[in-house]
Amino acid sequence: MASNLEGPPLAIEAQGLVKRFDGFTAVDGVDLRVPVGAVYGILGPNGAGKTTTLRMLLGIIDPDAGTRKILGAERPHDVAHAIGYLPEERGLYPAMKATEAIAFLGALRGLPLKEGRRRAHELLERHGLGYAADRQIRQLSKGMAQQVQILGTLVHQPRLVIFDEPFSGLDALNQGKLERMIRGLAEDGTTVIFSTHVIAHAERLCDDVAIIAGGRVPFAGPVDAARDRIPQQVRLETRAEDGPWRAALPEDARREGPFWNFSLPEGGVEPLLRALIEGDAGILSLSIERAGLHDAFVAIAGEAAARALEVGGEQEAMR
Repeated sequence: MASNLEGPPLAIEAQGLVKRFDGFTAVDGVDLRVPVGAVYGILGPNGAGKTTTLRMLLGIIDPDAGTRKILGAERPHDVAHAIGYLPEERGLYPAMKATEAIAFLGALRGLPLKEGRRRAHELLERHGLGYAADRQIRQLSKGMAQQVQILGTLVHQPRLVIFDEPFSGLDALNQGKLERMIRGLAEDGTTVIFSTHVIAHAERLCDDVAIIAGGRVPFAGPVDAARDRIPQQVRLETRAEDGPWRAALPEDARREGPFWNFSLPEGGVEPLLRALIEGDAGILSLSIERAGLHDAFVAIAGEAAARALEVGGEQEAMR
């Protein structure tokens, strides 16, 4: 794999990852470059290849083709102690107490149990769960148990944290807490990569995203670059119903109630304003909006992938 000669150092560098299962290609040539300290989202519908990609990065499964480098190591297991991983399939021993569960997860990454217990108490108190320290996992709600597992993912203070669908199963309040936790990790210099099928989380949190659909990554880069794939949108309300000013509107202009909606012409807003004023449009309101990540996802991955993404979000909301 070529070294990263320009730009910030990379926590994850993968090139051409391929994984097949019984003749089915689940991941087909995925490239990823995640800078150190970034919050990086892998965005796509269920079944797109997100979990398989993360498992290859972690060394849980090996790729059939391609290369990967994690925290500078070509063998993920060599840096396992510096990685925190929350799998999509949650699982804690039901009879374990919350403190012991967190310490146990830390021990799996090389943290001594005594230190793990001390840190577990601190983490539970800091995140408002101190009262649950001595409760068994089976005595906790599903959301509380998931929070305990998240804290167990972080107890050994990893340099790289990988979350697979971390917001799944959390109510709105705890989703907000997790978002704040992810921002705090990034502020401390920890690299965070998470998969999600909920665009809002990626749009609020991520510096960069990889859009994955059908095992391929048609886009990977800054969120703003993804949004810039679509021209800025103009929303216009005029006093006049018709007139010479209509010639200034582009072909994609569409009327929705009292408003005209269309892409900002290539010349920018000044020629548009001039034509509207000279044509006696009688401008009542005009706003220019940048495309959202959802619209960018549709443009990049296609309508079918976007519908699958929305279905996944609706199913999650019904749980």
